Amino acid sequence: MALPTYTIRPALRCLRRAPALGSGSISSSHSFKTTTSKQDEATVETTTSNTPPPPPLDLDPNTVSTRREERLLLRTKGVHPIGSRRRRAALQSSDNVPFEQMPYQCFQEARKVLQEDRESKLEQITEMRRRIARWQNIPAEECGGEVAKKGKLVRMQKYLEELKILADINDPVIKKRFEDGMGDMNRPIYRHLADQKWRAYKRLLLMQRISQMHIVPDILAHIDPTAEVSLGFGRRNVQPGEFVDSRVSEMPARLNIQVFDKGERFVSIAVMDPDVPDEERDTFGSRCHFLAVNIPVSPTSTSVPLSKLNKDNHIVYPWLPPYAQKGAPYHRLAVFVIQQDKTSFSADGRVDVETLRKSMGRRRERFSFRRFTQGKNMHPIGMHLFRSKWDDGTDGVVQRADIEGFNVEFTRKKPEKLPYKKKDGARYR
Repeated sequence: MALPTYTIRPALRCLRRAPALGSGSISSSHSFKTTTSKQDEATVETTTSNTPPPPPLDLDPNTVSTRREERLLLRTKGVHPIGSRRRRAALQSSDNVPFEQMPYQCFQEARKVLQEDRESKLEQITEMRRRIARWQNIPAEECGGEVAKKGKLVRMQKYLEELKILADINDPVIKKRFEDGMGDMNRPIYRHLADQKWRAYKRLLLMQRISQMHIVPDILAHIDPTAEVSLGFGRRNVQPGEFVDSRVSEMPARLNIQVFDKGERFVSIAVMDPDVPDEERDTFGSRCHFLAVNIPVSPTSTSVPLSKLNKDNHIVYPWLPPYAQKGAPYHRLAVFVIQQDKTSFSADGRVDVETLRKSMGRRRERFSFRRFTQGKNMHPIGMHLFRSKWDDGTDGVVQRADIEGFNVEFTRKKPEKLPYKKKDGARYR
């Protein structure tokens, strides 16, 4: 009886394909041989020694798509990857067509409509600049006074900035460059997009932490952050309200202050602890861990490493490592960024550091944020906060910083028991 065809054909196909898979016939005498001959060994060694080393990887920040390549790119070139990992993986298999030249008819037609709208906005910008220049040359008496003229110019300038944003808000190329982290913060549109992105999540998280940890009203009565403040120690970024090990916070922090309005301004940075135990008054006091003034900040100049500030021109109180005694509750460390407004005494908002040092003295304890900003035309524009508690490295940190009273341990006082009063047993008979 012949076998079915469907069972023979697969077997024949495998037998016909077997010689093509191997380099030659298989010898039966060497089928169970596990060692190589001397000639084979010599050949292997010669081939291995003549193999050239692998060429270095040409890492492109636009196309790296693995975590290993991202770390290698940052370590070798000091450049961060551009965009998301999914976008970079897609660019590896694309034809590298420029974004504005994508061959989609609907996309190109939409770009034509957006270009017409942008041209009309540019005409309005030109006309508004002419009106502002004309109003600046009109005498104040004809405008209803100096105050009315100034108010009119402020409103016109504000509308001009809005037109600059509306001219580019719908441009897909602008949004692509912003999402790729290549936006120019000197342009109003990129500052507007960055402000919207910050307010969508990070500012909400910061305000939640401020409310949960009672920064308001313990330290100040009200705060409306308008600048993004990021904090880190070394290579570690700290989220608002996060616990930081005392050995990590021993070195001065680094700040990144991103403002969203144009121009350079001077700011002060204050780091204070409002949870310092006061045994004499049986309450909590405050301590200033860092204070610096006259720090220039702009939309493009955002990095402020506290360890690199000039001691003579900026620093009032140098960095004091945050610490907490054993048994005490955790300490809140609030980092305030305070804008120095222009005054009649200082045209650019600078503060006299020597005068401030004399008025503040060397005493860090009982530092009051309200007293510091009162009468100096200062207002907070951003803040950050983290927490510190006693850990295994606290003793070493305070000893290296020569801090007195580090060996104090707080213990809970046990409540006194009420005296036992024996009742008359006759009433229970």
